Amino acid sequence: MTRKTLFITGASSGIGAETARAAVENGWNVGLFARSADKLADLEKELGAYALALPGDASSLEEQTEAMAKLAEHFGDVNAAFANAGMGLSQSGTRKGDPEEWELLVRLNVLGVLWTAKAASAYFVKNRGHLLLTGSAAGRTHIKGSVYGASKWFVHGYGGNLAEEFREWGARVTVIAPGMVDTPFFDEGKPDKLKPEDIARSVIFAMNADPRADVREVFVMPVN
Repeated sequence: MTRKTLFITGASSGIGAETARAAVENGWNVGLFARSADKLADLEKELGAYALALPGDASSLEEQTEAMAKLAEHFGDVNAAFANAGMGLSQSGTRKGDPEEWELLVRLNVLGVLWTAKAASAYFVKNRGHLLLTGSAAGRTHIKGSVYGASKWFVHGYGGNLAEEFREWGARVTVIAPGMVDTPFFDEGKPDKLKPEDIARSVIFAMNADPRADVREVFVMPVN
């Protein structure tokens, strides 16, 4: 059976890295896209011939497009893409928030997702591919002054809109919406919360769904 290929942004650690491991274990090739070239190289070495490190910045459409082209050349196609890269803010709220940080956040959490969708659509219109987006519980509720949460509201709204567009080609879109996950996203560990591998399993679940089933959202919350 021919292995399909998954492109992952934010692949150097946390949810992205665990998804890469789970995907390879479940018969996929993976393209590892992130800015941390050294971490990607280590992960590529760990995963072997089924992985390709693709250092780059998710806030750049050009870099994502070029990385997918390299991935398709290496493995033959791009069958799925996981727009996972994202960032938080050092200060919450509007009054105390840092506008320069907001701009960086919008470039990554909003435009970065658009760039993944745009670049991947060139492949999915032909191969009925699958786009996955990292949303958040913060994008399903109102949190006082949260600019980060608003960026995830965009992901959830755009994911639904995109699903209606992509279905015209038989392609699928899934928003993976976790609650708090114990990842390097936080300065302090969250050992009693979800683990990155919990979210990775949700990605695999959505990708493995029968082609007739369009899993639009997987919402995962910690028990505690």
